[in-house]
Amino acid sequence: MSKFLSKIFILSVAVMLFSSCAAQKQRKAQKEEILKVMRSTNAYFMNKWPDPYKPIFTNVLRPSNIWTRAVYYEGLMALYQIDKNPKYYDYAVEWGEKHKWGLRNGIKTRNGDDQACGQTYIDLYYIDKKPERIKDIKASMDLMMASGKVNDWTWIDAIQMAMPVFAQLGVLEKNPAYFEYMYKMYMHTKEVEGGGLYNAKEGLWWRDKDFVPPYKEPNGDDCYWSRGNGWVVAALVRVLDIMPKDGPHREEYIKTYLEMMKALVPLQREDGFWNVSLNDPNNFGGPETTGTALFVYGMAFGINNGLLDKATYLPVINKAWNAMVTKAVHPNGFLGYVQGTGKEPKDGQPVTYTSMPDFEDYGLGCFLLAGAEMYKLGGK
Repeated sequence: MSKFLSKIFILSVAVMLFSSCAAQKQRKAQKEEILKVMRSTNAYFMNKWPDPYKPIFTNVLRPSNIWTRAVYYEGLMALYQIDKNPKYYDYAVEWGEKHKWGLRNGIKTRNGDDQACGQTYIDLYYIDKKPERIKDIKASMDLMMASGKVNDWTWIDAIQMAMPVFAQLGVLEKNPAYFEYMYKMYMHTKEVEGGGLYNAKEGLWWRDKDFVPPYKEPNGDDCYWSRGNGWVVAALVRVLDIMPKDGPHREEYIKTYLEMMKALVPLQREDGFWNVSLNDPNNFGGPETTGTALFVYGMAFGINNGLLDKATYLPVINKAWNAMVTKAVHPNGFLGYVQGTGKEPKDGQPVTYTSMPDFEDYGLGCFLLAGAEMYKLGGK
């Protein structure tokens, strides 16, 4: 090799190394920024609600082990996976202990809203295998299976609340019966309940049978609620993450997941958010954080696990994440644009930068789930 070519080669290698180092620094900085905003929003909540047993009282007093708090703890455990702050673990354990690791309506409940807390109970059991942590949630799901009844998930939110619990128990107990039963319940909701709550033609779900056509939005389109579809996205992602790669019916879950991801891209707002009504931007339109966060969670997971094309979906989720961070997160960590509880666009209004939802726990949970996947994505 001539001296000239040798110099060119050395220069090329130096440029490549410099570019690689610069890219690594940029990714590290991105991850630090994501973690910073996750810590800030979570600190706001933990400081405001230091007692995890205390209900968040608005117009109705409900115990703190219902679905709203359970979703928060899903997010907190996702944060704990990437940021091993013992305060997070202690806060979750205190929550479980004060509720005696129980469910709102006891082990005989068939309500996914009651069973959602089991997702974190099981996560905490893996960290410290104390039998009391999973005794009640396992008993409840076992009673469900013993009944043979599969039509309890009459609204799509329930898929997220209870389906991952079956997946966790299937892995924990090494018993595929849990996988099979959750599949039967899922397919009943998808194809039987109300004539089937999933519209395969549009890749979206009706919230429950009340919204199946002939029900229409004011603009004449079908009504697809953002957060409701977000719950299904989260359920599919969590189940795919929990189950073994050769788990039964995995192809079905991936197929529906991919259909939903494709359907959501063209529905994104120019500012990066999604509306509460996916098909009617004028029906209580405007930025909404919970649905947006759940879609970011799902899409980022897809890229991280090789299910989605990075070139197609990364711009979508970057736009959405940046929108939430710059437009929804307050300097003190409060999360704005969170729609309150309900089941359709008109519920939980108003949704503004400063409006306080009736429960401020589940919105943060959605945001932390999204942040954790964005953090992992920052390393790619």
